[in-house]
Amino acid sequence: MSRWLDRISSPNDLKEIPMDSLGELAGEIREKIITVVSKNGGHLASNLGAVELTLALHRVFDSPRDKMVWDVGHQCYTHKLLTGRKDRFDTLRKHKGLSGFPTWRENEHDVFIVGHASTAISAALGIASGRDRKGQNFSVVAVVGDGALTGGMAFEGLNNAGASGRNLIVVLNDNAMSISKNVGALSRYLTDLLTDEKYNKLKAEVWDLVGKFKRRDKIRSMVAKVEESVKGFLVPGIIFEKLGFRYFGPVDGHDVGGLIKTLEHLKGLNGPIMLHVLTRKGRGYKHAEEDAPRFHGIGAFDKVTGNSNGKVGGPTYTDVFGETLTKLAGQDDNVVAITAAMTLGTGLVKFAERFPERFYDVGIAEQHAAAFAAGLASQGLKPVFAVYSTFLQRAFDQTIHDIALQNLPVILAVDRAGLVGADGPTHHGTFDLSYLREIPNWMIMAPKDGNELKDMLYAAVAWGKGPVVIRYPRAAIPDEVTDEIAPIEIGTWEKLREGKELAILAVGSMVHPALEAARKLDKDEMSAEVISARFVKPLDEKMLLSVLKRFDKIISVEENALSGGFGSAVLEFAEAHDITKPVIKRLGIPDEFIEHGSRGQLLSHLGLDENGITRMAKKILKPTGAAERPKVRRARSRV
Repeated sequence: MSRWLDRISSPNDLKEIPMDSLGELAGEIREKIITVVSKNGGHLASNLGAVELTLALHRVFDSPRDKMVWDVGHQCYTHKLLTGRKDRFDTLRKHKGLSGFPTWRENEHDVFIVGHASTAISAALGIASGRDRKGQNFSVVAVVGDGALTGGMAFEGLNNAGASGRNLIVVLNDNAMSISKNVGALSRYLTDLLTDEKYNKLKAEVWDLVGKFKRRDKIRSMVAKVEESVKGFLVPGIIFEKLGFRYFGPVDGHDVGGLIKTLEHLKGLNGPIMLHVLTRKGRGYKHAEEDAPRFHGIGAFDKVTGNSNGKVGGPTYTDVFGETLTKLAGQDDNVVAITAAMTLGTGLVKFAERFPERFYDVGIAEQHAAAFAAGLASQGLKPVFAVYSTFLQRAFDQTIHDIALQNLPVILAVDRAGLVGADGPTHHGTFDLSYLREIPNWMIMAPKDGNELKDMLYAAVAWGKGPVVIRYPRAAIPDEVTDEIAPIEIGTWEKLREGKELAILAVGSMVHPALEAARKLDKDEMSAEVISARFVKPLDEKMLLSVLKRFDKIISVEENALSGGFGSAVLEFAEAHDITKPVIKRLGIPDEFIEHGSRGQLLSHLGLDENGITRMAKKILKPTGAAERPKVRRARSRV
């Protein structure tokens, strides 16, 4: 039983906790987070590092009247515990349970839905501008990690916010640095001085006084330069001052009393404010402190040992990609790899270790990564940009303007394509087929298994005539990977199973469920042909034309949005060839954002598993109300 956490049902309850007990409360919160994440998985290291900071924010500000915007939002677990969701916290990231990210659909204290980096400053400035436009009075705070500042959008927000002069506080949660000499007595003294109410009142009075002199502009400039020079010498925040922010810090992000004191002073200041806070990822849990990257986003694990205790599965598509690309790079010096701060997540750790001079981590900057890849390709290199589908969305313009328009041989290895599970709607990769298929020059491939992913990567590197996408899911591969390389003819599909009554055109991750569905249909004397539509663009027009002419009933199935996806391509092809006879049913992601849950649960719910495909097949082969199957009637007519 938690002595202090049990007393908190809202941020108002936090204000009643004695100051000298907040450290104990922080410990209880960490224990709760570790316990739940060890069972459910989630973002552990970042949340453990932000406990005291979150306590201080909710102690000083009055949420939901005051607005807190969390960048990425993966550090919001303490925030959720303090804002009325403590009793449901055990459902974190479970289907129908609490989201692992902020969402206003869940709670009024979550003022902005978020799951991607570098957006908080822009959103917070919009909220502050709306406040001022409506003549309201409340504080707006954006909490931004140092990693998010590698994204260009964060600097766009800083530039605009600084120039606006609006009342806004940006908290830079810097967990890349250890708390060392920068957080010494001198730095603390300077921060205390610059945030002190008396100091700022004196500064304002001096400012008003010099305004009465004839040479007031020159004198004011000198006064400002004195403070700027002192701060520039002692603290690392002069860049923020140049962008229009008043910079304070760095301060110890685990000194909850010091944080509260500083925030209370800053709350009363006008204009854009930057508070630099130093924290440590994984704080309070030895295993996370020692291996923060692994505990950034982790599945279920043993709380005592820190070892994963989930079911041991086979290698994933990500594993196969990383191994194959490393082998390819050993054979071809022109192969280079790019990631946007996702070395571990995209399977590039071994590549980075073996070929550091050919590995580029550009930070959380997908737009830059795509244009950078185009530049590399223009010089005869073979860049492979490994990126999650949900993050590739941020580089949409670059896929058109910088890559496709110039027909450059950039390879996009699109990981987490489709439903990703517990991370939910901000991370599902359900749109890439739709938005890439419409762009000229792109070739789009989707492997049915690990061997085909390996073969496609070899084929893409060898082809070199234009941009290529290989998309694959967050899942274990359904087979054993061999060392053999099977050549793939560009633009060809693969017939995996003969059938007579129905054709199933399946893309990538949906091929094996389609095969299982066909086997189930066999038991009911229904015959289904299964084709792996491994090229979404270009279509295998010869095989597709044959299917459209041979079958009256066709199902397309894809782990992508139905709107504009592979099924749409099939319908477009049929229309272009004046083919109207077949009944074509499409299975895919409906026109809605899919909530979080396990990948298996979500696929089942959407009918994108063997049972869902089987139901659709039976529906069109034997419509409701049909008394007998045609096959049975023909048998009776011969008697």
